[in-house]
Amino acid sequence: MYAVAPAPRLQGRNLLRVSDVTAEELSAILRLAAYLKGRGLNEQLALLRGKTLAMLFEKPSLRTRVSFEVAMTQLGGHVVFAQGNEFSIGSRETPEDAARVLSRYAHAIVIRTHTHEPLARFAEAATVPVINGLSAAAHPCQAIADMLTIEESFGTLAGLCVAYVGDARNNVAISLAEAAVLAGATVHFGAPNSHRPSESFLAWLKRLGKPHGGSARAFANPVRAVRGADVVYTDVWTSMGEEALAERNRAVLAPYRVDKALFAHAAPHAIFMHCLPAHRGEEVTDEVIEGTRSVVFTQAENRMHAQKALLAALLTDLRGIPI
Repeated sequence: MYAVAPAPRLQGRNLLRVSDVTAEELSAILRLAAYLKGRGLNEQLALLRGKTLAMLFEKPSLRTRVSFEVAMTQLGGHVVFAQGNEFSIGSRETPEDAARVLSRYAHAIVIRTHTHEPLARFAEAATVPVINGLSAAAHPCQAIADMLTIEESFGTLAGLCVAYVGDARNNVAISLAEAAVLAGATVHFGAPNSHRPSESFLAWLKRLGKPHGGSARAFANPVRAVRGADVVYTDVWTSMGEEALAERNRAVLAPYRVDKALFAHAAPHAIFMHCLPAHRGEEVTDEVIEGTRSVVFTQAENRMHAQKALLAALLTDLRGIPI
């Protein structure tokens, strides 16, 4: 039997990091995403009718921009998009002033930016929900879609092992790990010392996950990280804005490439995930990303469904939606 959604307390909130929500709230968002994914578009159009989403992107985007625009449109809302120096928050005007103005125009705001601190200042001053569409510190929207994809594959998140190999300090790795331990999964990082998560972050993950059975460990040996894992995940070795480090990263991270040999150490039922865009032949080989156990394009599609759920949860009381 369905129960009425327990997520109304999310209404009006910000989402800058995965840890801004509780385990129960994350679970509610995932249930709502699955519910909306299974409904026809005619059943969704009234959810955000008359609402406007403002999107401010300082960095390039394919999946985040298009998935949010399509999600908002399919929920009956409208999107206003500005890119780069059209707004220049923090230089042209303060984050606080921009937040106060945009809060009077839009019902929610998505920001994709570089450093996290101006985003946090913007969110503090805003009077409507602010969503982190990617910052140097976090990528929570990607992580929510990742959890939806894993749950679709296995029917649960609790008790699974998610291995992340490569640059384990980047925003995708950080948010993936927070979401996984909140959901009761174990995270194995496979990375050299130069790209290993900090000890303080590993300790934070252990504290975050402990009440839910989640935990995290880091391994220098990629085989040890991947061995027996249910999910093998990687991302590009060099993030946007760090192109000067590309040559160094290729040299240091080459042993962490997800190829057929490394993937073979995962569980026989393991799935492969990548947030895209992929640099094929660097962090992953074609035979893995195009293999039968790769779910990267379902993962990309799920950005839209997860963001529908997030928008609905932040902008409505979800009254009457059975999840």
